[in-house]
Amino acid sequence: MPRKTAPPDWLSLDRQLCFALYAASLAMTKVYKPLLEPLGLTYPQYLVMLVLWEAEGLTVSQIGERLALDSGTLTPLLKRLEALGLVQRLRDTADERRVLLQLTAAGRSLKTRAQQVPRAIAAASGCELDELSSLTSRLQALRARISASPPRAA
Repeated sequence: MPRKTAPPDWLSLDRQLCFALYAASLAMTKVYKPLLEPLGLTYPQYLVMLVLWEAEGLTVSQIGERLALDSGTLTPLLKRLEALGLVQRLRDTADERRVLLQLTAAGRSLKTRAQQVPRAIAAASGCELDELSSLTSRLQALRARISASPPRAA
């Protein structure tokens, strides 16, 4: 007679996607720390710089949308980057209520020094850059599906 296996325990910690993502995020941030120290950046500051290296002249709210950060979290980060001489916060001439972020020469040149970070992350993960790119795409798609899904009660 075939042996029946017990159903999986879906409340087991190791079966939780949220915990796997959380633990991976903690591990990833830990790997970034020594890579970003020579650049003088924290991980959240690095994320802001990545956005600005893609496109300058963004508003605080545009950066916040891109990073999923509220202005209360983002404003101190931006002030610190400004104090480091990497960005300038400028009032939009068309709308004085809006603050635009512009890289300084030092902020632009830091990009060259940051070029080694993705390769070091790939090496630390034991993955090729293409594999990391695929994983990143899958996680972005997962985030989009979760964000589009209406909240449901259990």
